[in-house]
Amino acid sequence: QVQLVESGGGLVQAGGSLRLSCAASGRTVRPHNMGWFRQVPGKEREFVAAITWSSITYYPDSVKGRFTISRDNAKTTVYLQMNTLKPEDTAVYYCAAGARPVTDISRGGYYDYWGQGTQVTVSS
Repeated sequence: QVQLVESGGGLVQAGGSLRLSCAASGRTVRPHNMGWFRQVPGKEREFVAAITWSSITYYPDSVKGRFTISRDNAKTTVYLQMNTLKPEDTAVYYCAAGARPVTDISRGGYYDYWGQGTQVTVSS
């Protein structure tokens, strides 16, 4: 089992920045690919960013150039640096971990473990 705990959410004005953290514990010795997703009530979960065990990163066009995913050297914490935030970035942000070989890292169904989520609110 892997436990994931997100932190760093909050309220920020449009154009501002936030950095989310996701701390992993438990059976983290096994290589994991990590992802960030977000969800607004009534809408489908949306892929935000992912980083493989070998530190290859992926982003959708909606956040490319504004968001950066990274992980620490111990590979137990993943970060999501969010810059130039927009009101449409408002959502609950979740981190996720997956250890199986991946064919589509942007698909939520790939991931085995999820955090509890952290709210990000961007005011206009």
